[in-house]
Amino acid sequence: MKILVFLEGQENHLKRASKEAITAALSLAPAENVTGILLHGTSEQAQAAGAFGLANVLVAQGDMLKDYSVTAATSVIEQAVQQTGADLVLFSATAHGKELAPRVAVRLQAGFAPDCMAIELDGNQLVATRPVYAGKASQKIKITTPKQVASLRPNIFTAKKAASAANVNVQEFTPNITAADVKTKVTNVAVNEGKLDVSEADIIVSGGRGLKAPENYHLVESLAKALGGAVGASRAVVDAGWRPHTEQVGQTGKTVSPKLYVACGISGAVQHLAGMSSSKIIVAINKDKEAPIFKLADYGLVGDVLEILPKLTSKINEVHGKPNHN
Repeated sequence: MKILVFLEGQENHLKRASKEAITAALSLAPAENVTGILLHGTSEQAQAAGAFGLANVLVAQGDMLKDYSVTAATSVIEQAVQQTGADLVLFSATAHGKELAPRVAVRLQAGFAPDCMAIELDGNQLVATRPVYAGKASQKIKITTPKQVASLRPNIFTAKKAASAANVNVQEFTPNITAADVKTKVTNVAVNEGKLDVSEADIIVSGGRGLKAPENYHLVESLAKALGGAVGASRAVVDAGWRPHTEQVGQTGKTVSPKLYVACGISGAVQHLAGMSSSKIIVAINKDKEAPIFKLADYGLVGDVLEILPKLTSKINEVHGKPNHN
């Protein structure tokens, strides 16, 4: 079994989800049979993969790849599969992975298993466990096509550093890309400086309908700032337009697994629980003592979130010697 892993860079490092994908791939095949693919990546990003045991990385270069294009990226990965002879292509189910994986599967005429929570091999066929019915159940499926594609749910597979960093064989890869392949492209990326991504954060403070109005969301932001964490949101407040979809935690948002998750005014619908249940420590604040979130929480505070949050933030700032602005 030869495996190609799609890697996503972040400055001169790799995203956490890509490190998880490397670990998952190496659980299926020996290092010499696993290759990573970076689009317009850097040698530093490729070498970063070595810390997690990846020994081979293709770095696709070319003027056509400077601006991200999903159509061009699909062609690049298809050509990388041909060059490496990969039987299985693994993606993280990130924004890029979700749009690339099914396109690559169609190009390769491959069976596709999306949003996997566990993977194993039965001979040369991938057996994947994935959620169904909004996370209420899971199903185990087997891909029987010669070429196979799967995407892995972020923050489910634990990234493991190798005992000793691999000496990465970095190969520059120049795919045959023409203007016809670049049907769409990203021309600008707006970055909110200093704002943590919930999928990468170790501490997350999320808000729900219990905050009553969007103007009260500053209470969640203040607690997140005091803890040095990211701001999250339930689907209800995102659908209501209070917060952007990039902050949504849950079945239709982002799956997270932080060291600390604070749920503020979130009742605990099954779709939300599916996205954060693997958090190491869960703190729930809700005025309804029967709220489902309390069944999952390690610590619970029953009361009005609008009264509790300012006091909690003030106390944390006091412990850290920070000034209070509430």
